[in-house]
Amino acid sequence: MTEEGHRLDRKSLRALVGAQADFDELAKDCVAFANAAGGEIHVGVEDKADDPPAGQRVPPDLVDKVRKRIGELTINVHVAPEIRTAASNGGEVLVIVVPRSTGTASTSSGRYYVRVGDDCQPLAGDDVRRLLDERSAAPWETAVTLGVDQAACDEAARAKLLTMLRASDRVKASVKEKSDAELLVHYGLASGTHLTNLGVLLVGRAADRARLGSAPIVQAVRYDERQQKVWKESWDDYTHSPIDLLDAIWRAVPDFGEAYELPEGMFRAKVPAFEEAVVRELLVNALVHRPYTQRGDIFLSLHPDRLEIVNPGRLPLGVTPKNILHTSQRRNDLLARVFHDLKLMEREGSGFDMMYDRLLGSGRGVPVVSEGPDWVRVVIPRRIVNASVIRLIGDADGRYSLAQRERIALGILAQGEGLTAAELAERLELSEPGMVHDWIDRLIEVDLVRSAGRTKATRYFIPSELLRSAGLDRRTTLKRIEPHRLKAIVLEDLARYPASSISEIHGRVGTEVPVRTLRRALDDLVQAGTVSATGERRWRRYSPAEPIGHGGGAGR
Repeated sequence: MTEEGHRLDRKSLRALVGAQADFDELAKDCVAFANAAGGEIHVGVEDKADDPPAGQRVPPDLVDKVRKRIGELTINVHVAPEIRTAASNGGEVLVIVVPRSTGTASTSSGRYYVRVGDDCQPLAGDDVRRLLDERSAAPWETAVTLGVDQAACDEAARAKLLTMLRASDRVKASVKEKSDAELLVHYGLASGTHLTNLGVLLVGRAADRARLGSAPIVQAVRYDERQQKVWKESWDDYTHSPIDLLDAIWRAVPDFGEAYELPEGMFRAKVPAFEEAVVRELLVNALVHRPYTQRGDIFLSLHPDRLEIVNPGRLPLGVTPKNILHTSQRRNDLLARVFHDLKLMEREGSGFDMMYDRLLGSGRGVPVVSEGPDWVRVVIPRRIVNASVIRLIGDADGRYSLAQRERIALGILAQGEGLTAAELAERLELSEPGMVHDWIDRLIEVDLVRSAGRTKATRYFIPSELLRSAGLDRRTTLKRIEPHRLKAIVLEDLARYPASSISEIHGRVGTEVPVRTLRRALDDLVQAGTVSATGERRWRRYSPAEPIGHGGGAGR
């Protein structure tokens, strides 16, 4: 099934026919597509379906009606509606093709929207000003700004790029059959007899690339523990295209070749200081998604505990540091297509998922994204937070063949001490706590994760036996010693480690808590019926009074 995304939307025929017809909503969607990269709206196809209902018929006058109403309700939006018949079942669908606007599109009431992923997001305030500033009559990539003749390209770079495209399994056979000149036009590298800006960037000579004014310059700087510069390398002579820069940077930075040795039974396993796939994805993002209408260097800052990459420009409209894990928006469509077809970047919207997966799977924290007035910074940790997480996720994945999102959720829970549904949703950048079920239901099914509590108070955690086997049974964090807080932490501890003695609880909760205070808290919990106790004196064991929910239990 073709999924909805930044170039495709589906609507029921009821959206434009009958009492429920809403042309204002359709106008918003058309504006959003026009302000992004253009796209198609298929009216008459229900969600999660590829074809219209069998035998469906679209009223013939709807084509003219849509063309007229969108013209009345929008500014700088042009649509090309047509009725198509599905070969599979003969049902009809109205396909509305919305080209990218040559100006800034809005509704006739003065509202602005942009398509981000599979959502049409409204713009206001600063975002409207950004749209007006960034929007040009034609994309920067396809402009023939310098008037460089195709014959003046770098022949070696041109031959290398075309060879790589024809060798890629992501390129269709019909595209590979095109002539060299046709292939350049197909990927937007040439227009007529001249190279486009994108063509100069990828296959142009260094002198012409420098004339662009915004071809990427990269600086890598290493700092020591005292934040003193100890090493620097620059790529500022424009001899490398963005494609070649990836390999040049990876080979030149010594830190990218370093690794940690971790004990693994009788042997020692090597874990890279920086995952190559993560670093390359960060560099690709910096090169592909930067605004090429803005000057500015890309900075790689290598610290003992982290790598920072700072890119000029802000995030694309609609993308924020809080939704970047699930939101994708291309700024340079043609450049992104070249990188994707060369297998230099993940498919759309999956780059940050991969980084989360790789970093958590290697016992590290997740990427941290921040945005300034004219820059974006991404920080990835270098040091391993807990090597035991590597063993836990590796064993679980080998046994159950976990999906990427399941590995991410398991990694986040393994590095914490249990999270509520709301806390887990926040870590996963989900808008609602209920959405975590898509990430953890199978983990609960196979007993890698358990749940306790109900509704919003549902808490998810990794079973104590798995934590012990992986070496993750560390102390529960105690921030305050107030009685109510201590009782809450004891309950949390017992939920993870039932049948524990007071000395075991004391060791995990914190030896700074007086034993008599801990005993008083346990006695109060037993009296209240929330904790059960068995045995006497030193054989006394404490457990939650209610059984922990598993799989389809209380947490669901």
